[in-house]
Amino acid sequence: MAVKTEEVEKNLSKITFEVSAEDFAKAIDRAYKKNVSKFNIPGFRKGKAPKAIVEKYYTEAVFYDEAVNDVLPAAYEEALKESGLESVARPEIDVEEIKKGEPVVFTALITTKPEVTLGEYKGIEIDKIDYTVTEEDIDKDIQATQMKNARMIEVDDRPVEMNDIVVLDFEGSVDGVPFDGGKGEGYELEIGSNTFIPGFEEQLVGAKIDEPLDVKVTFPEDYHAPDLAGKDAVFACVVHEIKVRELPELDDDFASEVSEFDTMDEFREDVKKKLTAQAQDRAKTETENAVIEKVTANAEVDIPDAMIEAQIDRMINDFAQRLSYQGMNMDSYLQYTGQTMEAMRGEFKERAEKQVLGSLVLEAIAKAEGIEANPEEIETQLVDMSKKYNMELDKLKELLSDTEMENMKKDMAISKAIDMIVNNAVMK
Repeated sequence: MAVKTEEVEKNLSKITFEVSAEDFAKAIDRAYKKNVSKFNIPGFRKGKAPKAIVEKYYTEAVFYDEAVNDVLPAAYEEALKESGLESVARPEIDVEEIKKGEPVVFTALITTKPEVTLGEYKGIEIDKIDYTVTEEDIDKDIQATQMKNARMIEVDDRPVEMNDIVVLDFEGSVDGVPFDGGKGEGYELEIGSNTFIPGFEEQLVGAKIDEPLDVKVTFPEDYHAPDLAGKDAVFACVVHEIKVRELPELDDDFASEVSEFDTMDEFREDVKKKLTAQAQDRAKTETENAVIEKVTANAEVDIPDAMIEAQIDRMINDFAQRLSYQGMNMDSYLQYTGQTMEAMRGEFKERAEKQVLGSLVLEAIAKAEGIEANPEEIETQLVDMSKKYNMELDKLKELLSDTEMENMKKDMAISKAIDMIVNNAVMK
């Protein structure tokens, strides 16, 4: 493939490449076979018109878009590989010219990786980070397990008290007019959990079963629904049920029910081990972050805006996926919070810049130190991935593209670079 490369400006290059007339003609044939059933041309049964007739009736360009989408991905990947450039953001690709019987010419505007000037990255001084697990920490963890295993006992001989769980109906109104989202039926609420608007739960203390009462509150000035922020509201409430938690005794029977251990002493020791491992992981992560922060502060790099925007895109996509696990989509979330996509992107920007900077600097350190993932490490990583995805190792290797393999190797090299700078750091 003939590929022409030119630098437009710093970290921005244009590559010009082409798809042969023969390959494009084959893509048009594939587009025709895929779509012929959609065409209804006088004199022919639907889906039976020859390609030449369809092109004459709808113009030759009728299959161009689909044919371009067919050939472009592979052609671009090959052109990028030949150019020797590394694209770090979504390219801007244009079709320069399509003429029957001639090669199709494309141009791609590519954001390339910026140069990194490394500063000091060995012998970095940071405060030693360490976390000790206390007996109080162990007690809190066990008490949380105790709370999860509590029985709910219904109470009907007294009014609501603090820490009760109530089942209630409510409907809120402002100036006598009900508002969207202000109504609930059979809602379970723990008094004192601070789940509702400040002041709401406290006013339910003393409420009697099935006796209506009004709860008067003021929405916070920063409330997520702007049309309610700062306004006075009245909630008409009726408590239908009052429940209390009955906590199990913290004895050997409890230990055997909630764990694999027979005694509380064994269970407590296991909790201590678990919390100690979590504390060590937390200390390790915070130590790495502290070292990386100092190392990146010592480096110089001019990050292209497109690279930051691409990272924000990835963060938005990850956030949208997490929302989907909770049964919510991005549009619903934005509507609920009264936020715009532009504002959300703005909130992510600083973190995106930090992540991109860290990745660039760590990659530059790995390159400067000749740090790479060796074949044994790569194979181990692939085996772990195959187990995680419950897939045959050979099938996984077959499915991973060259780009995905290179990204995996790059991530492994960065992890080793992190280990190196942390091991060389000075803990005060």
